Amino acid sequence: MNEKLRVLVSVDLDGAKAQVKTQGHVTVQSIQGLYSVMKRADSLVPGLALELDMPLAEVEPQAMEELRGCARSHHLPLQVDPLQRNYRFSILAPKLAAAEIAAQKLVTLPVAAPVLAAA
Repeated sequence: MNEKLRVLVSVDLDGAKAQVKTQGHVTVQSIQGLYSVMKRADSLVPGLALELDMPLAEVEPQAMEELRGCARSHHLPLQVDPLQRNYRFSILAPKLAAAEIAAQKLVTLPVAAPVLAAA
């Protein structure tokens, strides 16, 4: 797994949207850099529709939950955007982390009740 976070921003000013393509490992620490990129993209055209394209990224569950919380509230964290402007963004699902994939492959089989022989 590559620990580096790589981000490519494509902006369509006519369509008022930006795509933030993310690759690498997104952690609760590296997500701060992603927030800064999102804030910068939105500053080009306030109200720009941001799309986080993350299928090539491996995102820690806690970082993903933080991103989803921001998408629901339409705000970036206070330390990133003290003015708490509204952000419109969607998230294209990231690939699953290895632990999540392993958990999905686990199958629970029913256990037969022990049979007691009558004597």
